[in-house]
Amino acid sequence: MPRFIYLSAARLPSEMAHGLQIMQNAEAFAQAGQTVELWLPRRANTPDMRAVRDLHAFYGVEPLFTVRRLPCLDLITLVGGERSRLYAPAFYLMMLTYALAAALVALFTPAERFYSRDPLVLLVVGLIKPRRRLAYEAHRLNRAGRGRWLQTQTVRRAALTVAITPPLRDDLLELVPNAHILVAHDGVRRARFADLPTIPKARQRAGWPTDRFIVGYMGRLQTLGMAKGVDTLIQAIAQMPDRDRVALALVGGPDERAEEYRALWGSLGLAQGNFLYAGQVTPEAVAGLVAGFDVCAMPHPRTLHFDRHTSPLKLFEYMASGRAVVAADLPSWADVIEHRRDALLVPSSDVEALSLALVTLRDDTALRQRLGDAARQRAFEVYGWDARARAILAHWPPLDG
Repeated sequence: MPRFIYLSAARLPSEMAHGLQIMQNAEAFAQAGQTVELWLPRRANTPDMRAVRDLHAFYGVEPLFTVRRLPCLDLITLVGGERSRLYAPAFYLMMLTYALAAALVALFTPAERFYSRDPLVLLVVGLIKPRRRLAYEAHRLNRAGRGRWLQTQTVRRAALTVAITPPLRDDLLELVPNAHILVAHDGVRRARFADLPTIPKARQRAGWPTDRFIVGYMGRLQTLGMAKGVDTLIQAIAQMPDRDRVALALVGGPDERAEEYRALWGSLGLAQGNFLYAGQVTPEAVAGLVAGFDVCAMPHPRTLHFDRHTSPLKLFEYMASGRAVVAADLPSWADVIEHRRDALLVPSSDVEALSLALVTLRDDTALRQRLGDAARQRAFEVYGWDARARAILAHWPPLDG
């Protein structure tokens, strides 16, 4: 079978969603007939993540691909958090040393394809590998400085660029007008959502009340330091009639951000017993918890990143859960969900509109069921990782010549 090298400088395992995305993609490429090797750096990790012994089992994927650890110089944990002035130099040092290690190993590795989300890594490997063998998966637009230069050069160098949203494709084409770009949203692993518990059973397992209307949010509570609208969601719940019968369930971290939301919840006079915080959980636990939601919320603010360049894993997992989705109406996922077809869409950061949508879904059980059923069917038929992997391979230009 063709040898496929997935290059990632990510810290894995990780609490971040990109780890799940990378692992599920690697599995899908293997299922599509590639002999996949995932090359990861040897990076410092948190105590909880260091305790993980089986990376495949942690992410709930089949061991259809191998994982290889390459050396790098990782000083990130020594310089403090992302606000430290030394964070960026430490990050680029880690990335560059991993990229050099990957290039050295690749020099002696015959492989048909090299695939990466990391521009610097793919660009360095591209110094020794022909263009036809390189594909770049873009998850954001770098707008200035060295990041913009690196991304532009990577799009030019790669035979194929995979953009995760249509607006991101359009922005990348402004950088490199003749680039070969495929739009491929993130997706869902069907097997994780194939046999879900009922709402009462899911709540019993989670220790959640069975007599509440539960609005749920799953995933990291911030991305790149940006909040994701949970404050707007809390304010919307506070405006609902009979709000004491409404609970908010948060599945994800970090804990300090969740405590800020708990404080906001209390300051609005909402019952603390209705603030349900599961914290960070393993990927395999997600489906069982989302099954306990009545409604899945995606209240992202209208920042440039969320507006144009994000394809949240949570959206496709919400859809696969068969629960109704209420989401901010943003271009990033306008081609995925449609108002009243498989979700309710509301203007971003509009507390009153979000509150009204939640009331509508609470009071109209038939609508809630119809939207959930339609979303689940669409997720399974259109947004499986396997279909995504096959599309990427099909759009990859010929490897010969």
